[in-house]
Amino acid sequence: MKHKIKLPDGTAHLIEITSAYFKTWHVWNVKFADGKAAMLFKMGSEWMQRNEDFLDEHVVNAIGKRIDTILQRRNMLSF
Repeated sequence: MKHKIKLPDGTAHLIEITSAYFKTWHVWNVKFADGKAAMLFKMGSEWMQRNEDFLDEHVVNAIGKRIDTILQRRNMLSF
């Protein structure tokens, strides 16, 4: 599903977020409009990315907050 995200520097980006499983981890694949992609996962309350990915920490946190809101909405609708 495509989402619009506003980064801390004030720019807005359209990204596609899909969830998947990598081995036993629940991960989120993020694709940007320019074709770049990253895989994010959550350890405790902190969002992380693979070593091969290119995102700055503030970008990872902004996308992680968006994923958290998606999950909260999904959990509210399931009750």
